Amino acid sequence: MLRFYIKGLFRDRSRSLMPMLVVAIGVTLVVLVQCWVMGVFGDMIVFNAKFATGHVKVMSRAYSENIDQTPNDLALLGTDTILQELHAEFPGMEWVQRIKFAGLVDVPDENGETRIQGPGAGMAVDLLTPGSKEADRLNLSKSLVRGRLIQSPDEILLSDEFATKLEVDPGDQVTLITSTMYGAMSITNFTVCGTVKFGSVVLDRGGIVADISGIRDALDMQDATGEILGYFPNGEYNDEKATAMATAFNAKYSDANDEFSPIMLSLREQGTMTMMMTIIDYFQTLIIGIFMVAMAIVLWNSGLLGGLRRYGEMGLRIAIGEEKRHIYGSLITESVFIGLAGSVIGTAFGLLFAGLLTKGIDISGMMGNSSMMMQGVMRAKITPDAYYIGFIPGILATTFGTAMAGIGIFKRRTAQLFKELQA
Repeated sequence: MLRFYIKGLFRDRSRSLMPMLVVAIGVTLVVLVQCWVMGVFGDMIVFNAKFATGHVKVMSRAYSENIDQTPNDLALLGTDTILQELHAEFPGMEWVQRIKFAGLVDVPDENGETRIQGPGAGMAVDLLTPGSKEADRLNLSKSLVRGRLIQSPDEILLSDEFATKLEVDPGDQVTLITSTMYGAMSITNFTVCGTVKFGSVVLDRGGIVADISGIRDALDMQDATGEILGYFPNGEYNDEKATAMATAFNAKYSDANDEFSPIMLSLREQGTMTMMMTIIDYFQTLIIGIFMVAMAIVLWNSGLLGGLRRYGEMGLRIAIGEEKRHIYGSLITESVFIGLAGSVIGTAFGLLFAGLLTKGIDISGMMGNSSMMMQGVMRAKITPDAYYIGFIPGILATTFGTAMAGIGIFKRRTAQLFKELQA
């Protein structure tokens, strides 16, 4: 019977071509939109991971509870030992230390007196250790507006807008006035080696990037750090691995009764990333649902029109004794084959178009030099889900549409069939 149904669909294209085209178009759009959304949202996750969250992050428990305040007085101590344990427990991961800081940037005049001041906040990263990937991770080279990158611990980068407001140029000296990890006042001189554009209004108003060794000296944070970020070797975030890693680390090293004991959080558990990851999870369901309903309505109407065209055929089959349930089942079986064929075609075209968009759409012209916080190219990303996600609405929509349209079979009365056949 299956071979009979398949031959019937090929030989009578009038009853299979239109539904198959509808399914193929719908599945193409499902696959294309899914790849585009995963690409755009995926880039947002990548940039958040690079700049703020890492794939996993290790902090002191007290620091994690007050992370919005970036409290360096609650920083993680004994970081050399912790890093050794992390490398031993999770080989292959890349671990980097970062310190967030804030203070007053003082610009002296020719007499060494204060000429202008402005509040600034920034991040200290490892830029001088050979083999460090932090400069590339933060896109500092692409974000550079004037000057050069940091080459010594006593140099800093300012946001270009902040430097313009302070009337400083690369090569000028500034003084950072802040407090140490222990609450004492810290006054440290730095040389502005260059300016960058972050692409974020808040950071561009007073952003600072420094090498972690220079800030450690300024904040009296030797063998201490605010955060230790971990990155997977391939650069791709894996939520299951990150969650398992955090669970294993916390079970072994974190003590709920010790506020200075280390705690590891996965990317999903940090700040607004919980909501963003949830949105991504639900977006696939939303895409499938919207296109499935739309295709089901179209295919329902198509099924009704096909039912009218095959009115006599159905009547004849009932008249010769075929059960209505069997006829109804045969229509559902036909719809499954149509859905499969349309889904295969639609998935192939969807992946083709998505493959073309993996090169991306360059929007850097609208962003100036700001590429640190935002991706300059928006691109699609073909994930394993893309190879099968289109089959869900493709098959369900055709089955549902045919099921709704085929209900009319059960309303046919055998007593009227001979009149219809004679007509």
